Amino acid sequence: MEAMVRGCRIAYRFEKAQGAQGPVILLLHGWGCDGRVFAPLMKTLSGRASILTLDFPGHGESADPPEPWDVACYADMLSQLLQRLDIHEVDVVAHSFGARVAIRLATAEPGLIRRQVFTGGAGIRSPLSEAQKKRQRRYRRLRAVMDVLARIPLLGRWAEKGRASLRRRYGSADYAKLNDCMRATFVKVVNEDLSPLLKDIRASTLLIWGENDTATPLWMAKQMERDIPDAGLVVFEGRTHFAFLEEPDRFARIVEQFFFGGPSV
Repeated sequence: MEAMVRGCRIAYRFEKAQGAQGPVILLLHGWGCDGRVFAPLMKTLSGRASILTLDFPGHGESADPPEPWDVACYADMLSQLLQRLDIHEVDVVAHSFGARVAIRLATAEPGLIRRQVFTGGAGIRSPLSEAQKKRQRRYRRLRAVMDVLARIPLLGRWAEKGRASLRRRYGSADYAKLNDCMRATFVKVVNEDLSPLLKDIRASTLLIWGENDTATPLWMAKQMERDIPDAGLVVFEGRTHFAFLEEPDRFARIVEQFFFGGPSV
C-alpha cells in the first residue's frame, strides 16, 4: 500500500487482525534497512494484534523526501500517516534510527504510544574524541576549498570529483553511498542529540540491547534506562546492533511478554 504524506510517497503494510484487542503494533526499522527486517517478529505477532510497518522515506520502496528532513519531519510524517489510517494508539518496536523517530513521536504526542521496545536504539549523540574533531576540521577545510573551486569556470567537474573523493575518505559507508538529498538528511539525523527528550517520555519502555553493539553502544542503553521514567533493560550477551535478528525467538518472546503478558497458547 502507498500514501502521499508531506509530499512524499510512503510504502507501508497494514495487517489487520480480526478481533484483536489492544493497540496496533507499529514497527520502525533502522537506517539502511526497510520494513522487511521485522519479518521474523511479524510472523510471531501475526493474529495477536494489527501490525503496521513502513519503509521510511529514502528507504525500501518509499520515495526520497522532497527536501532534506530531520527527525521531527519523519515523526510528523508518521503522525499524519497514523491519523490517515485512523490509528490513535500504538505499541512500538523500533530499531536504531526507528527509535529516534519514536522518541520524537512519544514526546510530541504523549498519549499515542502505550508501550515501546527499543533495540539498538539511536538518539544519543556520542561525544567526539580529539582525533575525530581534528579529522572533522580537516574535512571541512578541504571541502571549503572544493566549494570555492566549484565556482570557477571549467573547474566544476574536477571539484565535484574532489568532493566525491572526500566523502569516500572521510565519510561513513552509509554516508558515501547516498544521493545529495539523503546525504543532507543523514547529516541532520546523526547530528541531532535527543537525550534531553528522554525524561519526557511517558510510554513504558523496554530496551533490548546487544552487549557488543558498536553502532549504539551499551552505555547508550544504560543512559536511556536511567533517563526514561519507566524503562527497563535486557542485554543479549555477545550480540551486536542486530541482536533482534541474531536471537529472533528470544526477542519475540520478550516482546510478547511485554505487550501481551506472555506467548499465545
